[in-house]
Parts: sequence; structure tokens; C-alpha cells
Amino acid sequence: MGGKQSGNLSAILLSIMLSACGSSGGISPTPTGVGTPSVPPLTVPTPTPPPSPAAPPPAAWSDQTMTAQNWEIGPIINGSNYSVGMPLNPTQTSDGWAFDFPLGPGSVRYLTFPYGSLAGKTRIVMHYRIEADPGVKILPVCCAASPAIGPTLYFQRQSDDWSTDGGRWWATFDTKMPIESGDYDLDIPLNGAWTSVLTMTAQSNPQQFASAKDNAARIGFTLGGGDGYGHGVYATGRARLVVTEFKVE
Repeated sequence: MGGKQSGNLSAILLSIMLSACGSSGGISPTPTGVGTPSVPPLTVPTPTPPPSPAAPPPAAWSDQTMTAQNWEIGPIINGSNYSVGMPLNPTQTSDGWAFDFPLGPGSVRYLTFPYGSLAGKTRIVMHYRIEADPGVKILPVCCAASPAIGPTLYFQRQSDDWSTDGGRWWATFDTKMPIESGDYDLDIPLNGAWTSVLTMTAQSNPQQFASAKDNAARIGFTLGGGDGYGHGVYATGRARLVVTEFKVE
């Protein structure tokens, strides 16, 4: 009996030990609701597209005024071009734009650009050169004995009728005479002693002058001599005028 009780006791102790170790070979089962945390799915952010490039600013006026096709050789009045034997526009060159002086009886008078209002502007700057074969002269249409004059910087009021005083204005205080080969600079203040087509001056008619500037339509220069700053010139041989800069500031 004693041996049997001892055997039973051993069996009881073995059962207690196995219960303490669990039934998974020493690895306790994972409690309900507790385990390896799930890995959230990888989120790939939507790429932000690069910003669209800003629209380029309008071309600077200096670029516009150095484009030959933007200039008109004239003037054209009532459908007639008073620059005889000339193309409508100058020619683009590697350093600006140019035109060839015509032989007589042709003439070149006005070169103008549709700039618009000069309100707030202070000066017009022009750099140019005259190229001519040796011995060639540039003469005014009216009278070959008089010196040719120009370029003379010029602007014209909107809706000018080509006869009303105060519609067209010239920088007669700073122009070249005679026209001959060389390199030249014009730096013309817009508050200078400009003169109108007939009798007005900027000094004696300041209101009319200011109004003409504010309501300007075209700017440019004219060529002439004798009986008018814009009455045209011609050449006795090969001659050219090249504009390398024209700007309003």
C-alpha cells in the first residue's frame, strides 16, 4: 500500500508540473486580442506637379523699336506715300535696321513707329550711322544748294489731320546738318525746346505740347532741309542709314 500511495503521489506531482509548463512546449499561447501589430499599408504620396512657368513678359519696347517691320517709311496721307521710290519698311540688319537713300527723283521723308502715349517719359535716345561711298552727297528735295537736315526726332498726336498746328512736333534744337557719313548719337529730352509744324513751341504753348505728348500716336524721325525738316532727301550715289538703337525712357 505504501508503495502504491508513493506511486500515486509521484503521478500527481508529474501532472502538476506538466500543467505549469503548458501544452505548447514551453511557449505560452498568445492571449486573445494581443499579437504582432499589423503593418499599415505603404502610402505613396501623389507627386506635386512642378509649377507652370510664368508667362513671359511682353517684349520690351526696345525690342519692338529695333524690329524693322514695325517701322513705316512715309508719311502715308490719303493713301499716298510721300517717300518716293522707297519700300514701306526698312531692312533688318545684324546690328539693327537700315534703309538705303534713294537716288533722285526719289526721296525719303518720315520713318515712324506706332508707340502711343509719351506720358511719363523723359527722353528719346537714338544711335545711328550714315554709310556712303566716297563723294556721295545727301541733298534736300527742295533745293540742292541747301544742306540736308536730319534725322530730326519727331512725334505725332493721335488723329492729327496733317495741317493743324500742334499735331506734329520736332526736336529742331538738336538735329544733324548736313547729313554725311559717320556715327551719331541723339539723346533728346522730352521737356526740351520742341517746335510744332507751324508756329507753336513747347515754351510758348506748354499745354498744347503736354497734351500732344500724352496723346501721342507715332514717334520717329524725319529727313529734309531747305523748306522743311520732313520734306525729304535723296542721295547722289550709294548711301545708307543704319539705326543701332532707338528707345524711349
